Amino acid sequence: MKNITRRHFGKGAIGLGLTAAALGAPSILRANTYPSRAINYIIPFNPGGESDVTARFQQPFFEEITGQSVVIQSKPGAGGATAWAQLNGFDPDGHTIMNTIVPHTVLQPAMKDVGYQTADINNVFFFHYTPDAIVVKADSPYQTLQDLIDDASANPGTVTFGGSGTNTANHLASQIFMDMTGAITTYIPFRGSAPAMTAVLGGQIAAAMSYTTQGVKAGEQVRTLAVATNERVAALPDAPTFKELGYDHVGGAYRGVAVPAGTPQDIQQRLSDILQQINANPDFQAQMTAAGYEVIDVPLGDVPGFIEERRAAYAPAIERLKSA
Repeated sequence: MKNITRRHFGKGAIGLGLTAAALGAPSILRANTYPSRAINYIIPFNPGGESDVTARFQQPFFEEITGQSVVIQSKPGAGGATAWAQLNGFDPDGHTIMNTIVPHTVLQPAMKDVGYQTADINNVFFFHYTPDAIVVKADSPYQTLQDLIDDASANPGTVTFGGSGTNTANHLASQIFMDMTGAITTYIPFRGSAPAMTAVLGGQIAAAMSYTTQGVKAGEQVRTLAVATNERVAALPDAPTFKELGYDHVGGAYRGVAVPAGTPQDIQQRLSDILQQINANPDFQAQMTAAGYEVIDVPLGDVPGFIEERRAAYAPAIERLKSA
């Protein structure tokens, strides 16, 4: 598990006497009693996708830590943009939280007006990433990634990549792939990663620019040509990494949790701490690893730097998508 940590020190408590302590008491009490009722956990996609699945992995651990129930609610639409545009309309008390994804929330506002800006999304924690993976049907003529690259280079635009929507992680990964290899493919957007995989299995498209999780789910029906991780994925031991094949690509869909603007800082910190505690649980880690996810810790204090790092990494591919 990648661990990105930062210490949080209390401010102003030493030498300021009882007045400062008294002023701090309400926020301390509020943080200690949060959550005080059920949490509404909004997923901006249809049930059954990676965001929904990982939220359900978190759910029992969250409930055990807090003693409060977690109600998972789907609000799909526009590749997540419908829900993200509504985030700041909810009460800022920490009891409504929302799944978010980078690069979606970086890419979408950069491409067009989607009703929100990247800065409007108040992330408190990123808990995993779903690695990019190129997946083909088991009987595909592409035995290796190089086979696919050679075909796409010799026949520009004829190799079709299916993925989850437009201006999403899969769409961006498809552009990054072309930038890395010089091959020209055609991206076909679907209403989710599962429908794209169905199209692969049905022979409607040549490959899916998908995730490791879809390769794990499909099992022997597919061949995973490459995964975007530093080391091979335990659940896909035969799939080489892009790095092994000479391409410096590590990444995918980084999933986190956000709260409405105006949520008190102490509540944000408490929520970040709860999510980090879930990440540290070996049972949670085992579930995630078995399904093909990579657990990471990006707590509240590290979120701004993480977003800027990702934004810079995506910038060249985003510019090419704009000009496509």
